[in-house]
Amino acid sequence: MKIVVCIKQVPDTKGGVKFNPDGTLDRGAMLAIMNPDDKAGLEAALRLKDEYGAEVTVVTMGLPKADEVLREALAMGADKGILVTDRVLGGADTWATSSTIAAAIRNLEYDLIITGRQAIDGDTAQVGPQISEHLDIPVVSYAQDIKIDGDYVIVQRQFDDRYHVLKVKMPCLITALSELNEPRYMTPGGIFDAYDAEITVWGRNDLKDLDDANIGLAGSPTKIAKASDKVRNATNPPVTLDAGEAVTYIMDKLTERHII
Repeated sequence: MKIVVCIKQVPDTKGGVKFNPDGTLDRGAMLAIMNPDDKAGLEAALRLKDEYGAEVTVVTMGLPKADEVLREALAMGADKGILVTDRVLGGADTWATSSTIAAAIRNLEYDLIITGRQAIDGDTAQVGPQISEHLDIPVVSYAQDIKIDGDYVIVQRQFDDRYHVLKVKMPCLITALSELNEPRYMTPGGIFDAYDAEITVWGRNDLKDLDDANIGLAGSPTKIAKASDKVRNATNPPVTLDAGEAVTYIMDKLTERHII
């Protein structure tokens, strides 16, 4: 069985975020981590590998520094890493991103594709299902448990206070919740091997079945009107009070808003 896992390098929000003048994230200037839902999807693939002997290929799209998350995935137990990177792909929204990643996956053999439910830098939950549409394969989202039964995948799909059990024939795509499992740690030997491993790098010219009208910032129908790293509330003007007056003022505001 061949499994493709899509992962994303996302900003570590604890370190703050930075924006470019066009409103897109300045990813090169921020600390980055592997997206939590994607890591759960990777762990699910590795557990299937442990049980069934699957081959796990990890794909990411991003800046050249995104090879860091691919090496992390290799250190956890993945077999191959593919980085899709090119200046013309930058600034992509979910449509352009999913179009590009689907084109990359068309270069591969696969039975099962696993993505995270959503990325913490966008929270759209759109890219995984959009990839399945581009590839014309079934999708099961919000997976909280995955099992294999011959040519089929049996998935528990989270739904409010219960779950659905769905049986889907491969090839198919599954989006994973971070609650799906507890991802394993990298091993010391895995880390050494990962940093000696060769990462496959694909640019725009390696993606054959892809329309230039659907890539990068120019091919993104989503337009950002305004972006900010902080949410500011301008409805309450600043006040200057001494300590006693400040306490009274704050208590009155908390009471007024029914917080206390």
